[in-house]
Amino acid sequence: MAAPVRYLTGITTTGTPHLGNYVGAIRPAVQASRAAGTENFYFLADYHALIKCDEPARIQRSTLEIAACWLAAGLDPEQVFFYRQSDIPEIPELTWLLTCVTGKGLLNRAHAYKAQVDKNTAAGVDPDTDVTAGLFMYPVLMAADILMFKAHRIPVGRDQVQHIEMARDMAQSFNHLYGEHMVLPEAAIDESVALLPGLDGRKMSKSYDNVIALFGPPEQIRKQIFSIVTDSRAPGEPKAVEGSALFQIYQAFASPQETQQLRQAYADGIAWSDAKQLLFERIDREIAPMRARYEHLVNHPAELEQVLQAGAAKARRRATPLLAELRHAVGLRNLASAAGAAKKDKARAALPTFKQYREDDGLFHFKFVDAQGRLLLQSAGFASPKEAGQFIAQLKQSASAPQLGDRATLADGVALAEVNAALQALADASN
Repeated sequence: MAAPVRYLTGITTTGTPHLGNYVGAIRPAVQASRAAGTENFYFLADYHALIKCDEPARIQRSTLEIAACWLAAGLDPEQVFFYRQSDIPEIPELTWLLTCVTGKGLLNRAHAYKAQVDKNTAAGVDPDTDVTAGLFMYPVLMAADILMFKAHRIPVGRDQVQHIEMARDMAQSFNHLYGEHMVLPEAAIDESVALLPGLDGRKMSKSYDNVIALFGPPEQIRKQIFSIVTDSRAPGEPKAVEGSALFQIYQAFASPQETQQLRQAYADGIAWSDAKQLLFERIDREIAPMRARYEHLVNHPAELEQVLQAGAAKARRRATPLLAELRHAVGLRNLASAAGAAKKDKARAALPTFKQYREDDGLFHFKFVDAQGRLLLQSAGFASPKEAGQFIAQLKQSASAPQLGDRATLADGVALAEVNAALQALADASN
């Protein structure tokens, strides 16, 4: 039986989930959690929240509301790993281990850090103004979240792909130094996930103050829906669905048949007030059954805490053994085991190795070196770390390099037989 594919998703605890969060993240994640052949990890990223929020009460309240949203939306904590990030002490320890193998140059390229530096430069102030070590180290903490549970796939938007690539870079650096302990994750981009427009037509976001509440009182949600910006076309005038925020939001909740009916109503000149009422009723039909569960959990935080503590215990049954393995790998060991461990380290150091890295042009490369560090193979540039890793896997599995093509070249003075012998040595060591 094939091993399950592990997915991992986190949500930062700095606000109250709105309708856009539900459609874009919560609902698809709950649906994915029921897929056969998968293991799913969902966590409340409260350590990440500290990077952008210094209001303790807000973080606590957000943690409560987000946890209640996930459960009210149908997430089954018995079937998944559902936990609070700060309840897993192995995560910050892994963050430090990764920090020690991560180059500053890699972190210099992180989008959030670069954006703040660019903002400061444009303002004529010190480039590091308002840059905390937490902001700078954010990608390392995210990598620890992922690598701690050997996640295979991370559902993200395109703006988050860089963080997954950086996590791969860190895992590769660790594996190169200490052996194959880390699983290299891949970004899972779902182009079909809806991104809801807000009340003003821009992306629904608290930053734009254009959101529709998820579990707010019905009268509040109705008022927000009726404030969606529309054009001035009068009742009876045909209306365009293209560019209509109201139509896009409706489509995210409706069946294809319902969507077609509203499309026809637009063509027939439906009044905007009637269209907004239809949208309110359609959203309420899906959200109302969850609202009672949400309100119960928010009003009984002890129940939520019990669920999170049970989830943390379940997650730590995975995290604690791995962290012990990693501590031993880096040399944080029981001294009584030193002699045997030294022999294993020496044997591993005597093996050829692949070294993966990324150049400034964004392409991914690898080198294959022998036990003495002599270069045997140099790869061309690959578009993604996945492609480079797949080619390395092919070389390892075949234990020979008969068809390098334009993907890799022999180093000067190296014969193909030497490369094959080195690959065979790796294969023998893994058996």
